[in-house]
Amino acid sequence: MIEAGEQMPDMDLTAPDGGTVKLSDYHGKKLVLFFYPKASTPGCTTESKDFSALLREFEKAGAAVLGMSADSPKRQQNFINKQELTVDIASDESTEFLEKIGVWAEKKMYGKTYMGIIRSTFLIGPDGKVLQSWPKVKVKGHAEEVLAAVQAV
Repeated sequence: MIEAGEQMPDMDLTAPDGGTVKLSDYHGKKLVLFFYPKASTPGCTTESKDFSALLREFEKAGAAVLGMSADSPKRQQNFINKQELTVDIASDESTEFLEKIGVWAEKKMYGKTYMGIIRSTFLIGPDGKVLQSWPKVKVKGHAEEVLAAVQAV
């Protein structure tokens, strides 16, 4: 998994409306990039709503917030609409970017092995370098913890 001090790679990702999103679109400001396993599932919904609820505070601290999963843009748009999310969301259906940064990995549940996203968050500096990472995130209180880190930088 990509670590603090490393340059976050840039790549074309898909916005819910089908347009293109690049991490370089956020250069010049801090970026909170959070990865969730699947849109509209309980933990992912809670996490995305928590970040959305704190979006104004992140913006006051000079940071944008972008959530991402391997879900289709259509599923992401439905997720945004249903949950009234205000954070930016992107898709990586190919998983190329997810694999490149190390959040796409083998997981196990109920004795079955499958590939999926490790719930993770990265704080990226204005220059595109990772300032801090949170691998294997526990949702409760996470958005607040990341906000405190953003405010401290």
